[in-house]
Amino acid sequence: MSSSALKKPVIHPIWLRITHWLNAFAVIIMILSGWRIYNASPIFPFRIPSEWTLGGWLGGALQWHFAAMWLLLLNGLVYLLFNTASGRLWKKFFPLRPSEVIQDLFKALRGKLQHDALDHYNAVQKLAYVSVILDLILLVISGLAIWKSVQLPLLRELMGGYDNARIVHFCAMSFLVAFIVVHIIMVALVPRTLLAMLRGR
Repeated sequence: MSSSALKKPVIHPIWLRITHWLNAFAVIIMILSGWRIYNASPIFPFRIPSEWTLGGWLGGALQWHFAAMWLLLLNGLVYLLFNTASGRLWKKFFPLRPSEVIQDLFKALRGKLQHDALDHYNAVQKLAYVSVILDLILLVISGLAIWKSVQLPLLRELMGGYDNARIVHFCAMSFLVAFIVVHIIMVALVPRTLLAMLRGR
């Protein structure tokens, strides 16, 4: 690596990169195992192809799901704690104005949205990242309502009942999958973002 590259400012601190990749790992495990769990008792008139699932059977999928759940929960708390304590959460994602989101969205659709500064998020990125953080929180809450339905009756009722909690959980998972697909496409279009998340610069 050249000396000029070493002098570049750090875009993503080490704690962010570690929590990002741990979250990515946990989320992938939870999605694949969750699909296997879903197949055991579908709430919609379709099943996920078994080749796309993890766990082999319901018991195995549950073990993978719970193991990844604890990783996601603990790592997510660390991510939020560091983001909040460092002020990065407010600096990077706010203010978030609807007018700017609409403006940047139209630019993106026309292929005119710039990505020159990796240390600055445009309004669409801000909305996407804030939305996925909230979505992950909803996944945890709805997951708890499903997992501990008897022990947490208030949470279950807030979700609209057990079956509705499953629907909320599935829809939140679907949103997360859509986010991941779009995220990967954007990384492919702007490879520098991947390098920055790997080496911080």
